[in-house]
Parts: sequence; C-alpha cells; structure tokens
Amino acid sequence: MALKQSPLTCGGHTRPVVDLTFSPETVDGVFLLTAAKDHTPMLRDGVTGDWIGTFTGHKGAVWGVAVDSVALLAATASADYTAKLWDAVTGKEIHSWEHPKVARSVSFAHDRSRLATACNDKLLRIFDLQNYTSAPSVVSGHTAEIKKVMWAPDDVTLLSASEDKTVRRWDVRTQQEAQRVVVGAAVTSMSLSADNETLVTTHAKTISFWHFPTLTLIKSLDVATAVNSASLHPDNHMFVWGGDDFAMHVVNYETMQQTEEHKAHFGPVHCVQFSPDGEIYVSGSEDGTARLWQTTVGKEYGLWKSTKTEGVADPSLA
Repeated sequence: MALKQSPLTCGGHTRPVVDLTFSPETVDGVFLLTAAKDHTPMLRDGVTGDWIGTFTGHKGAVWGVAVDSVALLAATASADYTAKLWDAVTGKEIHSWEHPKVARSVSFAHDRSRLATACNDKLLRIFDLQNYTSAPSVVSGHTAEIKKVMWAPDDVTLLSASEDKTVRRWDVRTQQEAQRVVVGAAVTSMSLSADNETLVTTHAKTISFWHFPTLTLIKSLDVATAVNSASLHPDNHMFVWGGDDFAMHVVNYETMQQTEEHKAHFGPVHCVQFSPDGEIYVSGSEDGTARLWQTTVGKEYGLWKSTKTEGVADPSLA
C-alpha cells in the first residue's frame, strides 16, 4: 500500500518562516534553527521538531540564521540593521553588530573564528569572533542586494548570491572576487552539497547545479512555478525544492524526473533543507510554519511510526 506523506508541523512563529538551517550532527543530537518575520528565531530538535528555545532581542524580521560547526553558537541577520551572535545553549545574546541597512544572511567559518554577513548595502562583512569590537573586513563588488553568504570548507573562500543575477566566489585573503557566474534572474537561494562538490542555486523557475569549486554548470531543471529554495540529498541521489505553488517536490537527481509531490503548506515555500543524515527534509513557509518530511515515507524514524492505517505514515505527536 502506498503511504501518504504526513509531515511534522513546527508551530510557534506568527509570521512567515524565511530561512532555516540544521546544525551538524553533534554529541547532543541535531538541531534546527528557524528564522521568521516575527523577530524571534527558534531552536528545535532536528529530528522531532520539538521546541527548545527562542532567541529574543531583535526588533525586526529575522532574514537569516546560522549555527556553528559544534552547535554552541548561533547567528542571526535582521531587518533591524543588526547581526547578532548567540549562545546556543543558554539562548543569551553575546554580541550585536550594527549594519547600515538590513542584514540579510550570516555564515560561520568552519573553524568558528569568523562570521560573515550579507547586507542590503551590497557589501559582505567578515567579523572576528575573537575580538567582537574590531572593525570588520569588507568585501565589495555586487551591484544589488545580496541574498546569501556562505563560507566554503577551506575558510578562505566566501560564496555569495545576489539579486544582481550573479553567484560570486571571493578570496578573503585579498578581499577580491575570484570568479562569478551570471544567471538569468535574481538568485533566490544557494546551498552546498554534503560532499562540498556541488553548489545548488535557484532563480526564477530554474534550479541549477554547479561543480564546486570551478563553478561550471553540471545540469539544470526548469519547472512550472517560481522556485525559492532547493536542497540536494547528502548522497546526491535526489533533491527537493519548494516555491510559489505551496508544494514540496522530490526529484531524482540522475534523471531529473519528479518522483513525489506533497502538499501541506498554506502559502509559498521559502526555504528547504535536508537533515545531515538525509532521513528528513524541512520546509519553511509563508504560512508561518516549518514542516519536517520523511525522505522514505513510512520508515520508523523519530516521531514517525511505521504504520499503514488508511495508508498514512502517522507522526505521533501525543
């Protein structure tokens, strides 16, 4: 009997969920951090979606979130013109950096020594986490708002995606652009595969896959609706994407054929990501919820119990 996908719903936000990220696997488990326009990023259990805590202090929509490599620090980017650093264990604010315009995205260096931010003033900034009050390094070159910043695994390369229709690679040692690719529309999302060999981008109605670090195009898929985010499974055999049609789409990476489509959200899907173990993927939506979906429907995992009652894999939330 074919099983119907039944996601776990993570409530709590009162406005659209616009960014999210899983932590790496740690000795304490995996964590999920969500950003929303309600000013209050939330930390959750990455398997069950259970609420752990809320970071309070922002006075504007939170557009970007990040967790460091050991899940002890969190960072947020906000419309209140600040990027904040948090103790992910206690929830206390450690430091706040002022920006001249909306802070849009944040990313930790893998060695936890620096934090990169993207701002609507078209600049990237790199802050020293050993000296919070030191002036940041500034990287310039984009001609429109930057949607996403991300450290590459070598910690000397930054990647950025912008509304100027480019994805760029920067050498932070020289603060100079090393490479750029131009796409057909404003870039809406960017993520790196688990093996660090494939960069995934979305723009307009297109999902593109680029070899990293060369940024040569591997393949792309055009779909019927605007795409806001896509994520490649850790073993690279499939990917998921979400967009303006409210649905979650599952696609075979080799054949580029859709294998599943699931609906539960009541608004456009803004962000999606696979968990580190690939067992689940999460979506954040205009409807103010994040939802956890099973990669293998019906598999006993977390709160999901392997049942076939009326063809539904039931996530018991009691």
